[in-house]
Amino acid sequence: MNCYVGIDLGSTTTKALILDDEGNVLGRGITNSRSNYDLASKVARTEAYVTARFGLLRHEVQRRLGADALERLLRAFRLEQTLLQLQRLEGLICREIDVNVAPKLQDASFTVMEELFGRIRAEEESRFASDDPEVRSDFFRDLAGSSYMRIAEGLAEEQGVTFDLLLSLYDKCIIRVENEPLELGFRDHIGSALARVDDAADLRNAVMAAVERPFVEVNTVGTGYGRARLPFEREQIRSEILCHGLGAHAMFPGTRTVLDIGGQDTKAIQVNERGIVTSFQMNDRCAAGCGRYLGYIADEMNIGLHELGPIAMGSKRTVKINSTCTVFAGAELRERLSLGERREDILAGLHRAVILRAMSLLARSGGIEEQFTFTGGVARNDAAVSALRSLVHENYGEKTLNISPSSIYTGALGAAMFARREPRVQAA
Repeated sequence: MNCYVGIDLGSTTTKALILDDEGNVLGRGITNSRSNYDLASKVARTEAYVTARFGLLRHEVQRRLGADALERLLRAFRLEQTLLQLQRLEGLICREIDVNVAPKLQDASFTVMEELFGRIRAEEESRFASDDPEVRSDFFRDLAGSSYMRIAEGLAEEQGVTFDLLLSLYDKCIIRVENEPLELGFRDHIGSALARVDDAADLRNAVMAAVERPFVEVNTVGTGYGRARLPFEREQIRSEILCHGLGAHAMFPGTRTVLDIGGQDTKAIQVNERGIVTSFQMNDRCAAGCGRYLGYIADEMNIGLHELGPIAMGSKRTVKINSTCTVFAGAELRERLSLGERREDILAGLHRAVILRAMSLLARSGGIEEQFTFTGGVARNDAAVSALRSLVHENYGEKTLNISPSSIYTGALGAAMFARREPRVQAA
């Protein structure tokens, strides 16, 4: 099967998307961006091929065994990936204890790690066994970090080691887990995943067919904030503006205006009826009003980035925020809290301030035409979407606002479309 790959290497996340000859999406992958851009693109590409092979499985498995069987197999596969990463993280932390922790604290630290990782693995196994698993982050750092911090806080006190020590061990080693290659592909873990599910014998034939079917990667195109660092030839690189415009148009053919709020920049783009960019404005001088700004706020409030939107949606009164500068965000946040402002109201104000900055870019790019598409990671944030709807209505009246559940992959989709338009020498 011929396939065409788009890689969007953003400042915070790297996305990969695979198309077939007809332009159908075969698979998607996402990972944290890290200093090793080559590895980030490799991990995202591997994940896209994993989902592509599960896509091949879907029709045959559903016909024979029903959708639940495939879902359980996919959950088993994710569990195997997670357990491997946990094993690597635990090994690195124990090595760090052996080398850099004071001898008088080593025994207690090793005891904490044995108990801590035992509990995390037990929780992961329990989630797999559950009939109603919770919706969770796409990233191992978030999954592991949430469990690690929660469990470590109690164990530190029991064993007489400081929580700060346990936190520093995690911070040192999670970066190494992200920057060292691990085999997380379909062939690496599908066998052990099969062993965890019922009806494995019936699934095995469909799995083998998915494994054996070859993917021929005809072309790959890269884009994104870090595109210059991708290990591609010059002809295989396209600008973020072009890829987001084309990708948004492919998702919603009526699109004429695109707003993309990514980790490091915000882009306001106008496109014609073919998805070709006619004008744009871009904030690329700092991370003010972008995903990194929201991430900084989450860190200041000691909550997960994914929690910002839901908390802000509980606001009763939006607090006016004077600055979206990341440098001053922490100070203003602390001042507002000290004045007795509710956390929900402050966060609602922060989201509105982010969108106000984006509205200025939209105005300079040519305004908002029918239809209007919102893309990027911030499009997953309900509070940002709510603020955008309100401000668009205030300034432009009723407009159709498109948001795809796959909005974070818009740039990768556009890159894959460019790859499909300009095939190169085939490579296995």
